[in-house]
Amino acid sequence: MTEVAFLGTGVMGLPMAAHLGDAGFSVHAWNRTPEKARPLQRDGIAVFEDPAEATAGCSLVVTMLADADAVLDVAGRALGPGEDDGAPDEGERVWIQMSTIGSPGTARCQALADERGVAFVDAPVLGTRAPAEQGELVILASGAESTRPAADPVFDAVGSRTIWLGEAGAASAAKVMLNSWVLGVVGALSDTIALARASAVDPQVFFDAIDGGALDLPYARIKGGAMARESFDDVSFTLSLARKDADLVLSAAREAGIRLPAMEGTHERLERAETAGHGAADMAAMFLATPEHQGDGR
Repeated sequence: MTEVAFLGTGVMGLPMAAHLGDAGFSVHAWNRTPEKARPLQRDGIAVFEDPAEATAGCSLVVTMLADADAVLDVAGRALGPGEDDGAPDEGERVWIQMSTIGSPGTARCQALADERGVAFVDAPVLGTRAPAEQGELVILASGAESTRPAADPVFDAVGSRTIWLGEAGAASAAKVMLNSWVLGVVGALSDTIALARASAVDPQVFFDAIDGGALDLPYARIKGGAMARESFDDVSFTLSLARKDADLVLSAAREAGIRLPAMEGTHERLERAETAGHGAADMAAMFLATPEHQGDGR
């Protein structure tokens, strides 16, 4: 039985770790707030309070954390020498980094992996809470061909598709590009629902008009519906993490020497909503930073 340490059991990581257990892996789970990992114990998954203890004896290490600093902090503590803890030789250990941290963060992780003698796989995921719970994430993977026999069974357990993209770093670049589209959709929905309200048009007219056509998107119905109801407690992806992802998109654009005006507007709206105290709400709560709500104390 392959032993895997899963570091980070938040909204996404908790169901991912559970799917690995269901697939026959021996899972060692860790989370900065241990209580969030405790539900996994009902499925026979061991929960640890120290990342180094969680990785002891594991040939696979998966990180699913908020940002690059968190990943590097936890991985730095977890990927020790291994000689005295019963772990395999470091050349046999594979670190699968599944958080969205952008290209600069991924380069720092690659450097840490090289320093510790660990094989590195850059594998951010496309999807939010529901696909994670259903085991239907799309994995964007990049890394050495030699890591695929170890990594692919992990990806098969948590996702519906894996797209291999070459050397480590390629997947993170692609994920930031895809996040630009996802955030752009939610930003456009904020404008659309705000305009409907300001024009005394029932937002349902929007959903009825796009129904079944080329413009119809399930994601538009989910996020747009939350905006129309002003209900953001059913969190599939937090607004604070969406703001972080918008940071990564704009950083990549600056590095490429281009501007993304629409994303700049979306980023500004996310920042305003986060400052107003909505960071833990679903990302659709960026609607609360539209002009309709400015200055109303929300």
